[in-house]
Amino acid sequence: MVKCFRIQEKVLSLGGRFAIYDQSGEVAYEVEGSFLRFPKTFTIYDTSGQVVSRLEKHMVSLLPKFDVILQNGRTFTIQKDWSLFKPHYSIEALGLEVEGNFWEMDFRLLANGTEVTTISQEWLRLTSTYNITVYDDSYADLVISLVIAIDYVKELENAAN
Repeated sequence: MVKCFRIQEKVLSLGGRFAIYDQSGEVAYEVEGSFLRFPKTFTIYDTSGQVVSRLEKHMVSLLPKFDVILQNGRTFTIQKDWSLFKPHYSIEALGLEVEGNFWEMDFRLLANGTEVTTISQEWLRLTSTYNITVYDDSYADLVISLVIAIDYVKELENAAN
């Protein structure tokens, strides 16, 4: 079943909580960021208040790195790689291919050559706004977690510049 989500980010709000909406405008997930806690963490909840995933930023890492632990026990790591021209991320233990422009948040994920999701960022908005289409429901939690982690790294870098 195809699911669509809209994320209007407020990631850098001090430990705030924000909602992720589905295609009908209903809350599908809630994200809670830690406040003055090291390492920085994000916890993603479903509509019944159950933890869907937890993201934890590595404290000791030259470049930004997050561990993501999904509720089903699956874990993966997202790390920004050093690159001279274009930002690049590696995603360990995910088993997915990325096509498109990862840094500009306009890309799709493929599993065994089959498209499982598309992610695109709306520009000309005050806050980062993402449209996500998930073609395989089993990837929804993973994709939401991925977008939250990457956007947080982008926000940190924008704040540093």
